[in-house]
Amino acid sequence: MFSLSTSLQPQVTVQLSHLINALHSLTGSVSSNTSVSQKNRDNTPEQDLNSTEPSLTLRDLGLTDLGVGRLDKLVEKLLPCVTQQESLSDLRAVPNIWRTSHLSSDSFFHNKHGFSRMGGVTPVFSKQNKSPLQTLCTDLKYLPMLVPKRGFKTLKSRTRRLQGGLDSSVEPEGFTPSFIKGFLTRDKGPDVETLDKLLKNKNIPDGQHDAFKTGFAEGFLKAQALTQRSQESLRRTRLILLVLLLVGLYGLSKTPFLSVRFRTTSGLDSAVDPVQVKNVTFEHVKGVEEAKNELQEVVEFLRNPQKFTVLGGKLPKGILLVGPPGTGKTLLARAVAGEADVPFYYASGSEFDEMFVGVGASRIRNLFREAKANAPCVIFIDELDSVGGKRIESPMHPYSRQTINQLLAEMDGFKPNEGVIIIGATNFPEALDNALIRPGRFDMQVTVPRPDIKGRTEILKWYLKKIKVDTAVEAEVIARGTVGFSGAELENLVNQAALKAAVDGKDMVTMKELEFSKDKILMGPERRSAEIDKKNKEITAYHESGHAIIAYYTKDSMPINKATIMPRGPTLGHVSMLPENDRWSETRAQLLAQMDVSMGGRVAEELIFGSENITTGASSDFDSATKIAKMMVTRFGMSEKLGVMTYADLTKQSPETQAAIEHEVRILLRDSYERAKVLLKSRSKEHKILAEALLQYETLDAKEIQLVLEGKAINGR
Repeated sequence: MFSLSTSLQPQVTVQLSHLINALHSLTGSVSSNTSVSQKNRDNTPEQDLNSTEPSLTLRDLGLTDLGVGRLDKLVEKLLPCVTQQESLSDLRAVPNIWRTSHLSSDSFFHNKHGFSRMGGVTPVFSKQNKSPLQTLCTDLKYLPMLVPKRGFKTLKSRTRRLQGGLDSSVEPEGFTPSFIKGFLTRDKGPDVETLDKLLKNKNIPDGQHDAFKTGFAEGFLKAQALTQRSQESLRRTRLILLVLLLVGLYGLSKTPFLSVRFRTTSGLDSAVDPVQVKNVTFEHVKGVEEAKNELQEVVEFLRNPQKFTVLGGKLPKGILLVGPPGTGKTLLARAVAGEADVPFYYASGSEFDEMFVGVGASRIRNLFREAKANAPCVIFIDELDSVGGKRIESPMHPYSRQTINQLLAEMDGFKPNEGVIIIGATNFPEALDNALIRPGRFDMQVTVPRPDIKGRTEILKWYLKKIKVDTAVEAEVIARGTVGFSGAELENLVNQAALKAAVDGKDMVTMKELEFSKDKILMGPERRSAEIDKKNKEITAYHESGHAIIAYYTKDSMPINKATIMPRGPTLGHVSMLPENDRWSETRAQLLAQMDVSMGGRVAEELIFGSENITTGASSDFDSATKIAKMMVTRFGMSEKLGVMTYADLTKQSPETQAAIEHEVRILLRDSYERAKVLLKSRSKEHKILAEALLQYETLDAKEIQLVLEGKAINGR
């Protein structure tokens, strides 16, 4: 509101817009707008609707007594005249000049300072027609910069509109956009229709009003109860879905193929806990005495390091266990920690690397950090070739070297790891990186070979103590027939024998079950369901007895262990040999004897059934005989024509050399075949007796074969 006070008239309070229109009407510039009514205003263009102030005269304002002279003074007091020649500094020095506008201008700069930097440039959204105030000031020679232009109208809130006496319902339709009106009228809900009004609109008779109200109330209550049940059911469903989601995520985090993956790369921050192995000592390790002796020094170092450091010695950083699978490398590492009574950290090489870059290196750091905090201790990395393989440049795996680089730095880097022994195990040492197996990282390399006959006997006795076994069982006999078996395979043999005895309903394990288990591992399970006709069974009996006769009467051959015509695996029968001791090297006579035994089956078929009825059963025999003959010529220097020269790769040899090698091999095989034929012809009687015994008993052991060949009866059959 604007307050105007003079000495000639009592105080009159009018709106500033009313006064402006009155003054403007005196100049006659807006006389055409003073008679516009509210009804016509609704139909005017948009530029005229912006000026909605009522047009009043001095008479309407009660200022008719002022007169023209006094009116000029009033105007001069209200709007002091500033000529074009006056400077802006003089203008700004005049107090109470209206320089503040509550209307938006062309720009923020114009709104703040009262004039535009762009002089004369009209904004795009500015109003083109002049307002009454602008027209009046122009006519009165006021500088345009004193009155900012009205660019756009700021929409007031509903509360301010109501306080100003304006109702949104009377606003021009073209002034407020429709989407803005939707926000302004969002709190205006539809009028609620009362029940009495509904009865009146539906024309329901008076007598039915009570029934209608009762039915309406019952329906409302049922709908309310149904809505409440629906909301409760929805809440229960949401709760169940939330629980299922949490359980599903927990299950996925435990799934091996997804554990990448929901563990937040658990290898980055997971704790590494040591394993206590006090119950494992060197007494539990059998058949590898040399490896135990070498590791005993490490145990002494862990128990009493001062004994070695007083002489200036250092604790070895790494020990590499190399050997075939199942020879006890992991058991040896556990025994070292158990003997020294120190923490034992176990890790497999495949546990370090995952699909995320840097996970393997981080797990290496975590492992060594925990180990250094609990030194002295033992870190055992099984399958070391999985993490310590040779470093290569591969575009498919550009970050594959991070894990091994971190392992190299931890084992022999700038930071010492005193008191931490790293034991690695692998059966593929050729794949290890050279930087990993150098001295300073893996200082010792311990070979863990397959056990010899003494070691196999000790291992068998150790595992036989854990089951109920007959006192007549001879572990040495089983050990002689299991050449090349590892400790794990011997344990499996004993376990298979115990299962066989349980299936047969026996109270203890005997030699029969142990032999059965050995044959099952070597040649496969028995095929008792195979239906073999009498002719093929007879051919098999003479074939296997031919092998047995050659083995029994050849001087340098291995002793016979068993002969059988029971089908096992792919074979219809076999003759097993039982060496008295492990052979570290073989003589030429022993090799020729093995070739003769292999030829015995085919020779027997030819002598008994004729060359037209020989079978394919000797194919594997020829393979083993050819292999022995070729090794004698190319590797062992046992050919008089080719001498002691070796021929590793036959494809790189000249055609003449290859032809010479084939000729020498063929001579050895031919001579062996002839020797076997001569022997079987001279022992044809024994050959026939042994074949008939096999047809009758199917399986004969060494003692029974000896009784048959000596013409004695077999006891217990």
